[in-house]
Amino acid sequence: MAMDSSGPGFTLTLLLLYCVFAGARAEGPAAGAASGPRILGMRLERSDTPAGTTERGVIQVTEGSDIFFRFYGLHLLPNTSALIKFTELYSSDKEDDTFGALASPVNRTCSELTKDIEVRGSMAVTNRNTSGVVQLRIKQLRKSEVVKVFGVCVRDTQEKEETYYLMDDRDGRVRVVEVAKSLLPTWLQVILICFLLVLSGMFSGLNLGLMALDPMELRIVRDYGSEKEKKYAAKIEPIRQKGNYLLCSLLLGNVLVNTTLTILLDDLTKSGIGAVVASTVGIVIFGEIVPQALCSRHGLAVGANTIMVTKLFMLLTFPLSWPISKVLDCVLGQEIGTVYSREKLLGMLKVTQPFNDLVKEELNMIQGALELRSKTVEDVMTPVGDCFMIRSDGVLDFNTMSEIMESGYTRIPVYEHERSNIVDILYVKDLAFVDPDDCTTLKTITKFYNHPVHFVFHDTKLDSMLEEFKKGKSHLAIVQKVNNEGEGDPFYEVLGLVTLEDVIEEIIKSEILDESDLYTDNRNRKKVAPNKNKRDFSAFKQSESESKVKISPQLLLAAHRFLATEVSLFSPSQVSDKVLLRILRHPDVIQEIKFSAADKLSAQHYVYQRGKPVDYFVLILQGRVEVEAGNENMKFETGPFSFYGVMAISVSTLEFRSPSHLSGLNRTASLSGADRTDSLSGSNGQLNSGVAAAQQYTPDFYVRALTDLQFVKITRAQYQNGLVASRLDSTPQSPESGHSGAPCLDQTPPPGAADADAALTYPGADSTPTENGPDETTLLLLNEQNSPNAANHHSQLDNSV
Repeated sequence: MAMDSSGPGFTLTLLLLYCVFAGARAEGPAAGAASGPRILGMRLERSDTPAGTTERGVIQVTEGSDIFFRFYGLHLLPNTSALIKFTELYSSDKEDDTFGALASPVNRTCSELTKDIEVRGSMAVTNRNTSGVVQLRIKQLRKSEVVKVFGVCVRDTQEKEETYYLMDDRDGRVRVVEVAKSLLPTWLQVILICFLLVLSGMFSGLNLGLMALDPMELRIVRDYGSEKEKKYAAKIEPIRQKGNYLLCSLLLGNVLVNTTLTILLDDLTKSGIGAVVASTVGIVIFGEIVPQALCSRHGLAVGANTIMVTKLFMLLTFPLSWPISKVLDCVLGQEIGTVYSREKLLGMLKVTQPFNDLVKEELNMIQGALELRSKTVEDVMTPVGDCFMIRSDGVLDFNTMSEIMESGYTRIPVYEHERSNIVDILYVKDLAFVDPDDCTTLKTITKFYNHPVHFVFHDTKLDSMLEEFKKGKSHLAIVQKVNNEGEGDPFYEVLGLVTLEDVIEEIIKSEILDESDLYTDNRNRKKVAPNKNKRDFSAFKQSESESKVKISPQLLLAAHRFLATEVSLFSPSQVSDKVLLRILRHPDVIQEIKFSAADKLSAQHYVYQRGKPVDYFVLILQGRVEVEAGNENMKFETGPFSFYGVMAISVSTLEFRSPSHLSGLNRTASLSGADRTDSLSGSNGQLNSGVAAAQQYTPDFYVRALTDLQFVKITRAQYQNGLVASRLDSTPQSPESGHSGAPCLDQTPPPGAADADAALTYPGADSTPTENGPDETTLLLLNEQNSPNAANHHSQLDNSV
């Protein structure tokens, strides 16, 4: 049946024939594959180098590695590995291939096979022949290649020619990357890491050690430190003066070293976390803790010994650190250093006291000097109620002058009407030419010298007060304040006195005590220990009934000191000062002779006469005498403080006829102890000697008054009683003696007292002798009282011992 070739039916017929023919062509290969191996997919089994799968599902391996792939398919056999080849899809010099997922033609024939991936050995097939493991060798990439992507090609066994077809575009790809290479050899990296740790520690330590030494402290160490410290400071000071430049160089060097250290550790460990942990531990321990602990104590020595390294890094970092330092200089200004205030300096001294070499006294002085400006005169003054003052209408008699001398002060305020009205200042040296017997008024002396009275306000600082005292105008000031309390006009109220000694005591933080001070501190009124050597001038004050002859207390004092020092019989070892003063104050001891020019040779003018026994000692106080001695009747004159009759009170059985040693206040040379001894023994200037009756001294010379005469006359009995009294005063009393008081020495015993029953009488005790009889001292006194000459004298010592 004929058909129209141009109609719709013809077209449909051709389409049906084409589908049948195409189906026949497709059934042919499928039937052939059923009899041969077929590979459907693959995955990475294992690798001896880092390998894995990218984010896009592409297998990634490392160059130069041996890897194992597991292939999946049907009817796989050991020789199936020969059907697997690889072709190069593309390569790149940087990782910009989106993890091996760049697009490429699918199901295309592998025209060029690569040798960069080599299939080794046969396939290790499983029991069901559905999968097998194949070993692959990945060769090295070229130098310009960073990443290369390969595709898996499978050979079609049905074709006569060796034709390889590319597997699926994503599942059949292998991405090869280069091996991460180390920057340096491992041994060199280890050495560099250790070196960088040392540098990091050095920079950290120098930053603390050098920057902690401010320019001021460094200058102090350079000028006043030890020899080593001076040497170290001289090296450091030039670069320390460029503080900001040094700081920038040290910090830049420290940051550079720490950063490099982290990079090397990351390259060495191939792990970012490991590098961070290792660098943190190393820098903290060896780069911060250890060097800073060392440099905080020995920063000066470390800085001086590493000065060349510091200068080198300052030079290396100059392009960056110098501009930054200049900006800091302009913004922050010049570095002055640490400046301590008075309070901070005082606090630093107190805190560092256990570690410095200052003793407590030195620290007190420094503290006192620093606190001087913060204290006022009111804090150190002596209140006006505790001050020693005298009235302006007083009279400078012996009582007043002795009171001034006993006070111990050299500057004494003079007040008028009331103690707060101080009108003048009296200096003790102003009294040098004042005779107490003249009873000069105090106003006469104060007006003559007219010393200025220095007044200061109570809030005057001690440093200002010290400057005023240093000017030399006065060392004593009156402290006053303006009192405007209550009604009425304001007035100046005197609060007290302040002296230079008060200011100095506040500086040295200690009290200055002299022999006249009564209190250790004027504020707490604590008394000082009593001074046993203090002179009591009141002992020389005389009452009207004490002496028949009036002499001045000064002359009495001079006589007392002369006898105690120049006449050995009256030395303190023989007669105590207390007993000697009682002897001199006896009414009959000080005597006088009124000279009559009309009868010069009157018997009343003679103190001693030749051949007339005497038992007294004479010391000329005022006037002049003529001495006539020897067979030749030699005559000479002597004056005050010449003495005679030493042998009259010292001999007991032998009589030596000689004038006593002559002594005067106007002599040109003092006598030695040997001369005085010779005088006492009669060998010096002996005019005549012989043996006379016992207990008597007969002079062979005359002593006659030439003017009105005042002299001391001490009898042998008075002297012997004085010896006994001194012994009783210095000898402890026995508890068995039963004596309730000291004995009274009477040189004139009553009638009938010359017998052996005479005894000492004690005030407040009965006159009966003790049960065991008198002791040795009492017997000595009885013998003295029973001596033949004892009844011839009518003077007595009326003072108790």
